[in-house]
Amino acid sequence: MLRSAEMYPPRLALACCLLAASCRTPAPTDAFDPIDAGAADTGPADTSAPDAPADAADVPPARDPSRLRVATYNVHRFFDPTCDSGRCAAGDYEQLPSPEAFAQRAGEIARAIERLDADVVLLQEVETAASLRAISERLGPGWPTAVLGEIGTPASVDVAVVSRDPLRAVRTHRDRALQRPDGTRTVFSRELLEVELEHAGHAVIAFAAHLRSMVDDDPGRRLAEAQTAREIVGARALERPEALLLLGGDLNDVPGSATLAALESDGALERATAGRSDEAIATYLFHGAALALDHVYRARDGAGALVAAEVEVRWDAQPARGYGGSDHASLRAVYRW
Repeated sequence: MLRSAEMYPPRLALACCLLAASCRTPAPTDAFDPIDAGAADTGPADTSAPDAPADAADVPPARDPSRLRVATYNVHRFFDPTCDSGRCAAGDYEQLPSPEAFAQRAGEIARAIERLDADVVLLQEVETAASLRAISERLGPGWPTAVLGEIGTPASVDVAVVSRDPLRAVRTHRDRALQRPDGTRTVFSRELLEVELEHAGHAVIAFAAHLRSMVDDDPGRRLAEAQTAREIVGARALERPEALLLLGGDLNDVPGSATLAALESDGALERATAGRSDEAIATYLFHGAALALDHVYRARDGAGALVAAEVEVRWDAQPARGYGGSDHASLRAVYRW
């Protein structure tokens, strides 16, 4: 399994952090080429022509080097056209899109990412390197960084990071042992993916998270994930106080819950939506109830400051559906140096 201390050189290419559960010793740094990370993927090649990047004919807006815009977007079960679980019939968990439907959905996700007008987007529920590659191809060269936190289980829906900024390092944390309140041991249900970027000379370290779902709930595991994520981000902030450190994603819990209380317990992490009503920051509708499940945090011991007036939740047609073809809305926050 890849260890959290491993760092990879900058590449303007697709990076996929493949985790092999049977391997417990760190691979040498030069044994992993981010460009070829998807080579082990056995899914069919997407032979359709990629959609043109959204607004490709337009001149990109000027980027303010003193500001960083970050968004979290749960794309909702973006499976590739290969049945990895062996169970892809109607009603099964893993969906099996046709190559045409897969290409269409990849284009829809890429356009949704462009519409967020962000520099860094934390994604959830991307199945494989092939899925992320399809998105990345459609985003085009303006988004040189695409990193997948693949956990390697059949039909896993994983976290990823795409960014307009160059990649400096990748670290993974799923091999970290967690302890539930009852004393039993577990691990992160998905990868806690740590991606270091360079934004106009500024160091940015983004943690993409997707904590344990409330479906077939295991609240003790979700709490353990939050407690350990807080420890990891806090430790990195002490090591790298010059960097802007962010943690975000679908955390599957609401303000006031034990999960978010664990992240906010000592004030070291600042939630972008703190102080706003639950209704105003809701990102998911469950039987008519509006829930704030998607969040972005900044480490106070690191660099940067939140531009509170520019925090926003993006819905396509509130409250009928989420954002960009998903069942979740997207949350975007802006930070400045």
